[in-house]
Amino acid sequence: MDQSQSQTDSDDDKAMASLLAARRCLTSCLDRSRSLASALSRAGPHLEEIKHRLPSLEASVRPIRAPREALMEVGGHIDRAVGPAAAVLKVFDAVHGLERPLLSGDGPAEDLKGFLDVLTRLEEALKFLSDNSGLAVQWLDDIVEYLADHSLADPRFISQLTDTLSSLKSGSGTNQNLPEPLDGGLLSATLDRLELEFCQLLSAHSNPIPLQPPENSGDTAIAIAPSPLPVPVVRKLSLILDRLAANNRLDKCVSAFVDIRGSNVRKSLEALGIDYLGSPLDAAQMLGPHVQRWGRHLEFAVKHLLESEHRVCTEVFDRRPADSAYCFAEVAAQAGILDFIKFGRTVADAKKDPIKLLRLLEIFDSLNKLRLDFNRLFGSKACADIQNRTRDLIKRVVEGACEIFGELLVQVELQRNVTPPPDGGVPRLVSFITEYCNRLLSDEYRPVLTQVLIIQRSWKQERFHERLLIEAMLNLVKALELNFETWSKGYEDPNLACLFMMNTHWHFFKHLKGTRLGDHLGDTWLREHEQYKDYHVAVFLRETWGKLPGLLSREGLMIFSGGRATARDLVKKRLKSFNEMFNEMYQTQSNWVISDKELRDKMCSLVVQAIVPVYRSYMQNYGPLVEQDASASKYAKFTAQGLEKMLGSLFQNKPKKAASFNVRHSNGKVNHAGTGLYRSTSTVK
Repeated sequence: MDQSQSQTDSDDDKAMASLLAARRCLTSCLDRSRSLASALSRAGPHLEEIKHRLPSLEASVRPIRAPREALMEVGGHIDRAVGPAAAVLKVFDAVHGLERPLLSGDGPAEDLKGFLDVLTRLEEALKFLSDNSGLAVQWLDDIVEYLADHSLADPRFISQLTDTLSSLKSGSGTNQNLPEPLDGGLLSATLDRLELEFCQLLSAHSNPIPLQPPENSGDTAIAIAPSPLPVPVVRKLSLILDRLAANNRLDKCVSAFVDIRGSNVRKSLEALGIDYLGSPLDAAQMLGPHVQRWGRHLEFAVKHLLESEHRVCTEVFDRRPADSAYCFAEVAAQAGILDFIKFGRTVADAKKDPIKLLRLLEIFDSLNKLRLDFNRLFGSKACADIQNRTRDLIKRVVEGACEIFGELLVQVELQRNVTPPPDGGVPRLVSFITEYCNRLLSDEYRPVLTQVLIIQRSWKQERFHERLLIEAMLNLVKALELNFETWSKGYEDPNLACLFMMNTHWHFFKHLKGTRLGDHLGDTWLREHEQYKDYHVAVFLRETWGKLPGLLSREGLMIFSGGRATARDLVKKRLKSFNEMFNEMYQTQSNWVISDKELRDKMCSLVVQAIVPVYRSYMQNYGPLVEQDASASKYAKFTAQGLEKMLGSLFQNKPKKAASFNVRHSNGKVNHAGTGLYRSTSTVK
């Protein structure tokens, strides 16, 4: 029994040990399960990520799983496609390496040559990309197509490659068409800096030419040192333009050049005082000093300012003649050359006037002197507008001058029936025409007028002989002679008519002798007028003052015893007649004029000689008969000295507001003398 109990206890111990072992095993398994569960929970996201990456990994790995022969065949295609693409990528990296030297620091202002060298490298790199990126993309496109055709890659991978290559192919044209991400806008930003440097460089060296008024030359001004841009500056501008032109970016610089240089020239001209070019002018201003100023200013503008600008344009746009011509044309227009032409046109379009003829000749002479300069500076197609307007101005000037010159004779003849000067003086027409003709025959105007007439005749295919000009002048004088013969008949008082003829004949003789016109008229013609003057002087004296001495007759004045009272009455009677006639003639002739001082002094002297000695002698002999009379003052009214002084004051010129002549134009309208042929002679020049 003890053995059985002992056996039972032994079995229980074994069972407990087994149970404990099983417990330990279950606890260990439970721990391992828990660890595995924890590990599985941590591995979940990684597995999900692997799940997403498996398709691309599969696509990448699949070609490796292709047959060995297929892989061997596609290897050559891949090498040929990857080579150009790698070269393109290498250049692309180089492009981005140029960003810092091109976009940082002062750039072109600090070292233009170095900046342009880097820009050239950028242009070469971009050109390489432009020339080769398309080829590289095409090679890649071919290999992708091969992989797709032979199912050597996953279709999704092939689709992604195809989309990427399509976007590359769309931007593989010229440099300017490269997609923005390819160069990051580096070339455009670099060219912007070059444009800015061009404008700043040009502005810094474009200052109005300093002007200094010369001594004793009115309103004229002379340039101290008109010079073009410095050579180093021109060189820099040209280098900048070369690079901009290579990239089709000239427009902004051309526009800036025109604005800066045009404004520069305009300011230089404004310093001369050219406001009159754009201001409305009346006839007196247009036919006065403004035309002379216009000629001087135009010459200065063309020969100095625009000549300098033409040189600047030629030097800066050395290798681009079309741009040079365009810029100069625009600079000249902006500077105001068309304003000068417009002013000349305004004068040419003004109403006809003899003084205007002189101004038109001055305009033609100024333009003619600048003809070679105009042809050289404005000869390009870009200056066509300036050429056309200048030709039109010359045509109007020539036609206007010839028209006025051709109508001079008609205008003189139209004055034949007007009222002559009421004071018997020289008509303004006579003095004007004589001086006017001499002006036209002077060295200043005659060559110009001759050339104008030659040009006008050539347009009509007619020949011009210079003798025609002289004959036209002589015909004007002959018409004047007929005029004052007719005018003299318009006076009711024959003595005033005689004085008038005396004035005009003497004016012809004195004011034409020794002149160009007088030389053509000849000495015989001049002497005839001098003789006519002498004739009318004699007639005038005889018919006027020459009658006074006869009133102081001594007949019947022999004093005998008892006859003193009778003699006194005769003296009183004769002095009364003398005084009455003297007063009447003096009052009348005090309103008459002898225009020329020499002739006036001579005439007064002759009158004094004819009257005063006779009067003095008469009063010395018979004056005492009346001087003791209570009414002596009624008869002895004058002393000899008083008469001499009064007679010496006769025929003085009187201030005149305007001449008495009017000018009738071919349109039938009548202008006052102030605006016609008979303007004050002081306005001829």
